[in-house]
Amino acid sequence: MFFQRIFIIVLDSFGIGNAPDAANFSDAGSNTLLSCAASPYFALPHLQKHGLFNIDGVTLPAVPAPLSAYARLREASAGKDTTIGHWEIAGLVSERPLPVYPDGFPPAIIAAFEESTGRKALCNKPYSGTKVIEDYGAAQEESGAFIVYTSADSVFQIAANTAVIPLSELYSACEKARRILQEEHGVGRVIARPFIKENGTYRRTADRRDFSLEPPQKTMLDYLCERHFDTISVGKIYDIFAHRGISEYALTHSNAEGMAVSESILKKDFTGICFTNLVDFDMLYGHRNDVDGYAKALAAFDSWLPHFCAGMRADDLLLITADHGCDPATPSTDHSRECVPLLAIGQKVEPVNLGTLPTFAGIAKTILENFQIENTLAGESFLETILRKPR
Repeated sequence: MFFQRIFIIVLDSFGIGNAPDAANFSDAGSNTLLSCAASPYFALPHLQKHGLFNIDGVTLPAVPAPLSAYARLREASAGKDTTIGHWEIAGLVSERPLPVYPDGFPPAIIAAFEESTGRKALCNKPYSGTKVIEDYGAAQEESGAFIVYTSADSVFQIAANTAVIPLSELYSACEKARRILQEEHGVGRVIARPFIKENGTYRRTADRRDFSLEPPQKTMLDYLCERHFDTISVGKIYDIFAHRGISEYALTHSNAEGMAVSESILKKDFTGICFTNLVDFDMLYGHRNDVDGYAKALAAFDSWLPHFCAGMRADDLLLITADHGCDPATPSTDHSRECVPLLAIGQKVEPVNLGTLPTFAGIAKTILENFQIENTLAGESFLETILRKPR
């Protein structure tokens, strides 16, 4: 075991350029990083020093001697959503895409949902999450119905004004929907989207919850738990993996909270991994086509990174990556099929270019090799390549 503690931080939706098959997903030309670089608020000096701009295909100014190992990762799974992306990071490649509903959900699904919850469903079509509450908020208040909508991703989203439907009932409705949406209708996530009305304006609250499809096979987290290593979840990781393979978790509501919790875990003694998702990049900025907001959020993470690195021990490893893209400068408000970055940071890490790797799953293989756990997951380990050589 070379590293006692491995920290994985997922910058949700931080793509670095369209994947070779991006055109098949209507995403040709998408580049989340490059779009954010056009903002006057874009400033990533610390990520730059660690090698972010040295990654294959990145056209921003590289540094001559990066501090860390770096790579471009391609997604091998048939999808571009949060669930599939995180599953692949954890070693599970999905050969079939999860179902999507560009015309809304079948009547039988909606009928089953209404019967199980005792409330009607409004909308039932793809919609922007902020726009749908503007257009259906008043009707929801009057009828007491749930607002059900989807997107280009494999999601069944349920919005409710918590002054009309209590948050606990919204969560319960999501659990019922999750039980309905299985097999051929097994969407990646059922998402609770609570909102409130303030001064005549509807706005979403921070009480979102994801109710994910359970991974169909073992993931890195299952292997680690079986061998009694610590698997600590920060943010929505706990929900993405349907609560499986997690020994400890902290649900968070913002990037700032996720970073603060991750830094607090850095001070704890444990052997295993801490797996963090920072959701604001995707939820607040990518999906809302807010280039400046995305750039500011990246700059905030970059400013925080040195504080985290300063607290790392000699046998710690930090892996920074992403799960898909969500280019805020394209007309689409949906995820984009992009390659993602990988930075491997630590005192024991050799600052090497790993090139372009064919799957996110190499992360899981590397972690399991470090903890000497045999497994049948996809991908190849890069552990030996990143270990610092004797001088």
